[in-house]
Amino acid sequence: MTVAQSPSLDLAPIRSIYPFEQHYLDLPCGRMHYLDEGHGPAVIMLHGNPTWSFYYRRLVAALRDRFRVIVPDHIGCGLSDKPQDYSYHLADHVANVGALVQHLGIREANMVVHDWGGAIGFGAATAGAFTLRRAVVLNTAAFLSRHVPWRIAVCKLPLFGDAVIRGLNGFAGAATWMAVERPMDPLVREGFLLPYRNYHDRVANLRFVQDIPLGPSHPTWATVAEIEQRLPMFRDTPMQVLWGGEDWCFDDHFLAGWMQRFPHADVQRFDHAGHYVLEDAHEQIVPRVRSFLTW
Repeated sequence: MTVAQSPSLDLAPIRSIYPFEQHYLDLPCGRMHYLDEGHGPAVIMLHGNPTWSFYYRRLVAALRDRFRVIVPDHIGCGLSDKPQDYSYHLADHVANVGALVQHLGIREANMVVHDWGGAIGFGAATAGAFTLRRAVVLNTAAFLSRHVPWRIAVCKLPLFGDAVIRGLNGFAGAATWMAVERPMDPLVREGFLLPYRNYHDRVANLRFVQDIPLGPSHPTWATVAEIEQRLPMFRDTPMQVLWGGEDWCFDDHFLAGWMQRFPHADVQRFDHAGHYVLEDAHEQIVPRVRSFLTW
């Protein structure tokens, strides 16, 4: 695989709302960017597609006074390199998180996960990359499901997905209004889209969609099945589930999946929040997460 570093982005336009220092880890597939803010017990935050560490900016600012907050950008996302011939399978992202945790010397951590971050984070935790102390779950899954909305399914079609997601920015761009119930501030929208400026930069946006397993023949099906099988190891781990009730992608079908597997979890459904639940309901969510993690 050819590894080429992505050109540096000018963060000046969003520094007022993303005022964090950049850190990088060299991996065989390229440089992984991550935030490392504050001191204290570790909190690992894992984003999904098509977001990046920017999604967690408010939580980072709220927790870094008493926690060490680690927020990577998955390879292909955010400020990380975007190799064009990388496999971008779930197992790759899990391994990359494991490499980062090992590099940082983290043995125990709390975790906050959203979208693909759920499978990636619980994948790393079930593999023993770190001991999971507490988990915050935001509109995500870490178990198998054939429940895929048509707007996602059509993007898996050959040629069509490439044209729409990479060519027309029909995933990251559309998410800035389809994944929220409250209109985004223009500066926030700029922040979400900054790393995904062109066809080259949107490679992972497409590859994540293509990696959604809809049947046993898909290479990632077995990876998710193994993670799901190991989830009961966290049945006594304190868990907080904060859910956007207007999410058309990770809808209440997935919320029911978490509640079935973790009946003792602290669950809060925000009826008027969408998939980007941290954007729509941050006023309620940020203090709840801080309280939960400092309990």
